[in-house]
Amino acid sequence: MTGITVKLTKKTQSGTDPFGMPTYTDTEEEVADVLVGEPSTNDITNAMTMYGKKVAYTLAIPKGDAHSWEDTTVILPEPFGGIYHTIGYPTAGIEANIPLRWNKKVHLERIQSQSEIELEGNTGSA
Repeated sequence: MTGITVKLTKKTQSGTDPFGMPTYTDTEEEVADVLVGEPSTNDITNAMTMYGKKVAYTLAIPKGDAHSWEDTTVILPEPFGGIYHTIGYPTAGIEANIPLRWNKKVHLERIQSQSEIELEGNTGSA
């Protein structure tokens, strides 16, 4: 099995506004070897019950990954194409006890599909 490369949007505090509130800059970081799969019926039901959000995909994150997957935006390439947001907290297993290369599970909700992004780009350039 081989995963794909996804883009993870990281928010970094870049200063404060005139009211003293923090301002942020978004930077994209690539994460390689991520598996994308369908959520189970149980995952969909639990997320809807606990967070009021529908799980579109479940990601399997490679062992050793140090990125923060809580409350973050993820950009998936085709054929999944689109902008997604993580739901809840990642579920992680003990690396030594898991036989494959992935030990963390993250759920995603769809924010914007690839076709919506393309349509927005076409109307914005007119």
